[in-house]
Amino acid sequence: MIYEKSLKTLEFDIIKAMLAEKCVCEAAKKQALDIAPLMDIDEAAHKINEATMAKDIIERSGTPPLPAMEGLALNIELAEKGVMLTADQLSEVARFALSAARMQKYLKKSETYDNDLSYYGNSMYDITELAEEIERSIRNGMVEDDATPHLKDLSRKIENGKSQMRTKLDSILRKNPIWFSEGFVAKRGEHFTLPVKQEYKTKVEGSVIDRSQSGATYFIEPSAAGKLRSELSVLEIDRQNEIIRILYTLTNTVCDYAKLIKANIEALEVLDFIFAKAKLSIDIKGNAPALSNKRHIRIINGRHPLLNPKEVVPLNFETGISKRALIGDSSDQNEHIKGIVITGPNTGGKTVALKTIGLLSAMAGSGLHIPADAGSEIPLNDYVLCDIGDGQSITENLSTFSSHITTIIQILELAGRDSLVLVDELGSGTDPAEGMGIAVAVLEELKRKNSLFVATTHYPEIKDYAASSQGLINARMAFDKESLKPLYKLEIGEAGESCALFIAKRLGLPEHMLKNAYEAAYSGAVKAKSGKEEASAEYKELFEGEGEIQAEEKRGTDSKRNTLKMEPVIREKKESKFNIGDSVRVYPDKQVGIIYALANEKGEFGVQIKKRKMLIKHKRLKLIVAATELYPPDYDFSIVFESVQMRKDKKQMTKHHDPNLVIKYE
Repeated sequence: MIYEKSLKTLEFDIIKAMLAEKCVCEAAKKQALDIAPLMDIDEAAHKINEATMAKDIIERSGTPPLPAMEGLALNIELAEKGVMLTADQLSEVARFALSAARMQKYLKKSETYDNDLSYYGNSMYDITELAEEIERSIRNGMVEDDATPHLKDLSRKIENGKSQMRTKLDSILRKNPIWFSEGFVAKRGEHFTLPVKQEYKTKVEGSVIDRSQSGATYFIEPSAAGKLRSELSVLEIDRQNEIIRILYTLTNTVCDYAKLIKANIEALEVLDFIFAKAKLSIDIKGNAPALSNKRHIRIINGRHPLLNPKEVVPLNFETGISKRALIGDSSDQNEHIKGIVITGPNTGGKTVALKTIGLLSAMAGSGLHIPADAGSEIPLNDYVLCDIGDGQSITENLSTFSSHITTIIQILELAGRDSLVLVDELGSGTDPAEGMGIAVAVLEELKRKNSLFVATTHYPEIKDYAASSQGLINARMAFDKESLKPLYKLEIGEAGESCALFIAKRLGLPEHMLKNAYEAAYSGAVKAKSGKEEASAEYKELFEGEGEIQAEEKRGTDSKRNTLKMEPVIREKKESKFNIGDSVRVYPDKQVGIIYALANEKGEFGVQIKKRKMLIKHKRLKLIVAATELYPPDYDFSIVFESVQMRKDKKQMTKHHDPNLVIKYE
């Protein structure tokens, strides 16, 4: 249960859906949706190599001509049971036979550049003779009139009979035009009739087939025409019997080829899935990872496959090797790193790093290419387990902390030496001191189980623990304090700061609140706590030096305070990233919305999506069209964001007081 939940958290199900979309036939799509990480290194390596060979063929020869084969296997099964195939079903068999031949030729080309996948074509059979046999008798889903000499003769006689009937009826029309309301032959069902005026209905010998709604016209089949129609009916029956005989004959021919057709279906289903992996690799700019039985992960310029490759910062990550090899530390050459503790700001990309490591591991273990440079190495894992996201559940009555602990317990029950464990915000959601204690206990247990693991945290005590504990190492997400922007770059070997005050400043926290927060965190009794003095030094540039917010030390003349007075000076206030009325795309769902409110102190913009208003972080927004291009100057946006009734109520309120009139805002 927790394993499947972890893979879903890592969005592996989305990767499987993307793979299925690349498949042509239903069987391959089902196989794509059923893939899962393997533990047999030879099997996983073979599947990755298949994708590599297929990608090479596509890049040299273009997209493979794979057939959809929808319903084909069922049609063959029906034919084998003696059920007559229709002309459409036989045409589908013929198209498949020709598609299989085209695929053989496509694979044959790749034999020249020594691609082993090309030899899959040798496992297929040439059944173009079957296609030719079917197409001699059937065109566009219909049996041709010249399919057999007998059918051709019957079709000719039927056409001649119809021609004679029309000639006879036309003759009657021309001889006595006054009898008829129209000057043409009218067909009613299978009957050829003449439109006779009511007053002349006794003049035409024959059978009344129909009458107009007004009753002024009778549609009469002349006796001579009735006799010809009877003869035509017999010919039509003979013709249909001949068509059925032809279809049964072709169905029996299909049965003769049934084994060869099934073999080709099986081969093409396999090829469809293999080429789908290659197409996915091309889409995500993937490469074949090296697989290893050693517990060693090396990701070179790895990218999360669901993020925009033009915007994502590549991840370089390595663990499962000696500390000396990892960071050049010669203090203990024998120390083998199995766990990494990542620290840094909330906006720094720690969670994305965790998901990238986990998702790429699951993809490689399932025989897929990964969006990372060649030379990346992934071990096979019996489980990729993760606790990412708050997991709060109303239906299960779980708080964030309870959900974390429940998930962690399940993870520890499964985790072993061949497992990869990823934990986000370890120990969060409860009292910091107790949360820190639980975090240390979890890390110790993962060490005891000898699992590979990566955890993120904000606790300074955990950083100290990782720095002094065998088999663990700190890492941080880089943060540019001059631009006050995260760099989304993982640096192994150093612990990072949460940079909460820097981020709060960038998001617009008022200067006096920033100062109060700093003093509360790093002065007096609080400052005396472990690690606070070092952290305080990290934040010194918030108020002095080259930062955006500068401070001067000056002695105040105010008798009430003779202490250090911090006076932040704002150099320049940045303009809002978006304006009201801007059309934006909201990620990750890529929904389109309109900005209805500027950013609050948390950096959240008001966005209306399909008449629903919500607050969304600016990082999830991307401008599509600016409001200046959509609306004239001084445009009244209440027309867009407020209902007609709300605007009426507002207008009414300006006129007089009405105690029963209430305007409700979302």
